[in-house]
Amino acid sequence: MTRPFGLCLLALALTSAALDAQQVPKGQMPTLGRATQSDDPVPLLDFDAYFLGKWTFEWSMPETALGPAGEYTGTTVYTKVDGRFYEAVTEGQGPAGAFTVRELIAYHRENKTVARQITDSRGSGRLEIGPVGGDLGGIYNLHYESAPFTHGGKTIRLKNTLRLMSPLAYRVATSISVDGGPFTNLGNPWWRKSP
Repeated sequence: MTRPFGLCLLALALTSAALDAQQVPKGQMPTLGRATQSDDPVPLLDFDAYFLGKWTFEWSMPETALGPAGEYTGTTVYTKVDGRFYEAVTEGQGPAGAFTVRELIAYHRENKTVARQITDSRGSGRLEIGPVGGDLGGIYNLHYESAPFTHGGKTIRLKNTLRLMSPLAYRVATSISVDGGPFTNLGNPWWRKSP
């Protein structure tokens, strides 16, 4: 065996071992060894296993009372505070410049409810609360609805549905109501996590 060929084989073996050592996140539905049945219990969302860590996001947002239309990108880092409390810090960039959003999240697993207090560096804050649902396919949904809050002289309400599609991605369906008007689409951003 020639030396270059041997080095190539060694490099290939090391690369293969490194890839095998990486643990790809699993979904939260247990492996039953059979097809799911309608009376199978849906496992409760494990917030720690799903959210903790660094996520990137991209959001194509229309112009609203919250800000100008355009592309919003950045990162969100979820950390555990204590017990059922978590913090999420988002550092982003949009058409109006850099911004920071801080969330204090409370997740009551047994009651399948979640709440968050949000402070946005662009001049607003709000409280959101809602239920957590799931299905036997391992897909979970968090349905947040905000209390009315004021921004730029307008009274705003938001609805956010987080669709936890896989261990490495979730999508948010967001709608906004301004001054008591109908809820309209605010975009459908993606959050993605690297394994």
